[in-house]
Amino acid sequence: MFDRWGVWDVLPDSVRRRWLLEPFEGVGPLRFGMRPEEVTAELGGVARHPQHYTRAALSPDRYGTVKGECWGLGLTFYYGLEERLRGISVDALKGPQIYADGAALVGRTPSELEQWIVDRAGIREPFSELFYANLGQPGSRSLGVVIGVQRSGDRLLTRPVFLPADALDAPVSFLPAEAWATH
Repeated sequence: MFDRWGVWDVLPDSVRRRWLLEPFEGVGPLRFGMRPEEVTAELGGVARHPQHYTRAALSPDRYGTVKGECWGLGLTFYYGLEERLRGISVDALKGPQIYADGAALVGRTPSELEQWIVDRAGIREPFSELFYANLGQPGSRSLGVVIGVQRSGDRLLTRPVFLPADALDAPVSFLPAEAWATH
């Protein structure tokens, strides 16, 4: 879908970077636990402007966090109070394509990706795979991902948020509210 300002342009998979998900470890060259400087260095050879990061306020029971963005790659990073990477959100329109078990997770029809997660759950231990987070967003416990959505014209596409293992008990409270918002 295209608009005259390019706001909702969706990159085809053929021009997106291809990264693999390593559940609870990271995606592509990025690893949970990295400091902002390490993420910037890792993306330095890939992106013209690897990262811009700022301190952002969280809920009243927390003191703050660091949010990083790599606009050119369509990535948003969430760092904890100790400034260690604890969440990665991938833009549905221009982010790298992330693969898990051979399936593409970025920029897909939400119902199709949810069905894929449901089907995966059918071959795993009962109640160990599928969960629903904030406002019914499907998630996979074995992959460490919550499938958010993002608008592209009058369609919604998948915008996954990847998490380390310690986030899965309460993923919604693990990251700031904006990580879960529909964009």
